[in-house]
Amino acid sequence: MVATTDIHAVDVPKAAQLKHGALSLPETIGQSIANIAPTLTPALNITVVAGLAGVQSWLAYLIATLACVFVGGSISTLARRHPEAGSYFVYIGRNFGPVAGALGGWAMILAYLTTAVAVVFGFPLFLGNFLAVFHITLSTPLLVVFMIAFLGLVTYAAFRDIQVSSRIGLVMETISIGIIIIITAIVVGKHGTVYDAKELSLSGMNFGGVKTAMAFAVFSFVGFESAATLAKESANPHRNVPFAVIGSAAAAGTFFTVMAYFMVMGMNDNAGAIGGSSSPFADMTAAAHLPWAAGVVYFAAMISAFACALACINASSRMLYSMGRYQFLHSSMGLVHKTHKTPHIAVLASAAITLILVLALLPEGFLNAFGLTGTIATYGFVVVYFGISITAPVDMYRAGLLKIQHVVVGAIGAFLMGFVIYASVVPYPAAPFNTLPPAFVIYMVIGLIWFLILKARNPTVLASIANDMEG
Repeated sequence: MVATTDIHAVDVPKAAQLKHGALSLPETIGQSIANIAPTLTPALNITVVAGLAGVQSWLAYLIATLACVFVGGSISTLARRHPEAGSYFVYIGRNFGPVAGALGGWAMILAYLTTAVAVVFGFPLFLGNFLAVFHITLSTPLLVVFMIAFLGLVTYAAFRDIQVSSRIGLVMETISIGIIIIITAIVVGKHGTVYDAKELSLSGMNFGGVKTAMAFAVFSFVGFESAATLAKESANPHRNVPFAVIGSAAAAGTFFTVMAYFMVMGMNDNAGAIGGSSSPFADMTAAAHLPWAAGVVYFAAMISAFACALACINASSRMLYSMGRYQFLHSSMGLVHKTHKTPHIAVLASAAITLILVLALLPEGFLNAFGLTGTIATYGFVVVYFGISITAPVDMYRAGLLKIQHVVVGAIGAFLMGFVIYASVVPYPAAPFNTLPPAFVIYMVIGLIWFLILKARNPTVLASIANDMEG
């Protein structure tokens, strides 16, 4: 295995590099927006939040918005100083050592890949809801074929060109969000008012439900940080990445909060009906006597699912690329396609792992597998968000640039993410979700053992990596 790093690389003649400076500001934003996939929240994600938080679902999303914006502030601070493809792996590693950084990257790889798996499982649900409008039902085996074809198209787009795939993500998500907003406006217009006294009254608020719903509310946001993984391919990463990260979190959070409020209102405050549904937006449009709208919305959800899965593969492949370059994973992960300028081996590896997980989880059923993979993805994201909130002020202190706002933003972000971590395990989840916390811990321990073995086998390389990370 050849030791290479982003900064102190082995001299390889004419080695292909990522397409530096290829992404404009809108295309950089497109990565984060596509990875968030805002359309999927009213189409499916809100089911879990509404089932837990009830009529205060909008409040759970509002708190989650604040949490992600504060975390975004810390990410932006780090992104301005360290515009690297590995982002979170590099951020943490430069301040707490290469093993700590590798664990951060290890967690994010799991998070992006399991999010991709969740979206792949969401696709047949959206396809089924779309076809149901036309009274068409597909068999499960046929839906599985469509799922695999869906993943194949995503992989092809990620393999070919980062600029094209970022544009695809932004355009698709813009179209699908526009459809959702128009349909919701029609439903609200038929309702006759935007004021819902029951939702806005905080007396008798189910705080326990809101707290428990926080973890899955944050899952709706995951991916807002992924623009940072494309820092090397952004035209002006010092400006574009922070704008994309904070802007996408704030915009998506506003959308989620408003949509949760109007969807509960559209169901006449029957949040339980949303909580027990695999097609919540279709139920809302049916209640408004707009059955045709469900087909439009779930067609938009399929578009959004493609954009999200593509963004996940893009982000995970950049994490694999950077960790391969730093020799924490096989060096082939750090190779770049000579023509397309994408980390093609890392892209194919990401897609292969996604496919293996999808096939392994098929016996769980589409909806249950969506919930399981979405939850464990949240664990990976939230742990890294917590670590980033601590890392940002430490990084600024070491650089002699620390200001009070860095401490405040980091402290609030760390507190809110710590709260989400606590809420995800207290009270301890029931089966089958009870297996996820220990599974995540085992995954992280495996990574720790692997990285410690690497350190013991080749301390010289690890020392050079540490020096690079500090520079």
